Amino acid sequence: IIYMDYNTSRNKLVIREYGRNLQKMIEHVITIEDREKRTEMANFIVNVMAQMNPQNKDFGDVRHKLWDHLHIISNFKLDVESQFPPPTPKEVNQKPKGLDYRRNNIRYRHYGKNLSMIIEKAIEYEDGEEKDALIQAIANHMKKSYLNWNRDSVNDELIIEHLKVLSKDRLQLTDDMRLHHTNDILARNRKKKHKKDSNSSYPRRGKKDRDKR
Repeated sequence: IIYMDYNTSRNKLVIREYGRNLQKMIEHVITIEDREKRTEMANFIVNVMAQMNPQNKDFGDVRHKLWDHLHIISNFKLDVESQFPPPTPKEVNQKPKGLDYRRNNIRYRHYGKNLSMIIEKAIEYEDGEEKDALIQAIANHMKKSYLNWNRDSVNDELIIEHLKVLSKDRLQLTDDMRLHHTNDILARNRKKKHKKDSNSSYPRRGKKDRDKR
């Protein structure tokens, strides 16, 4: 009778990239009673593991990583002499710390996160023509950004209100300030889009094509 050795009856592969034969070698090393022989065999296996991944040989910590993998595959049962301390199951199984992403609380996302910094800078300006011109430029930029978000129209009162909110009542347009007309902004946006589409519709000329001209 021939008994088939199915994967379902074998021990589960701990680290698949090293394969089953190497895992069997490590399982055998654990059974060796002589610690010196175990250590000799463990060093041999680590060298085999290094040859299986030659692209990593130039990395300084690759040897440490291989010894860690050796202990992990042995289920932390391998007692040998090593230049690196064996990892503990707790260290291997602990979840990595979550990344601390910077969260910017943007009140109106269609204006972008940089607008808040520009507004804060404008607040520092002394009252005068320069500050008034900057406030008007900010408001016009806000109107343009608002319309870029696929909006067909916006009244100036809404932009003025948003500027008031974002600046915490510290920036406001004077009565004689006028914003760019909505139709003019939309016309410029359409013109830019048309120009961009036209440029992308023509294939780039190669060097040979240019030489023929």
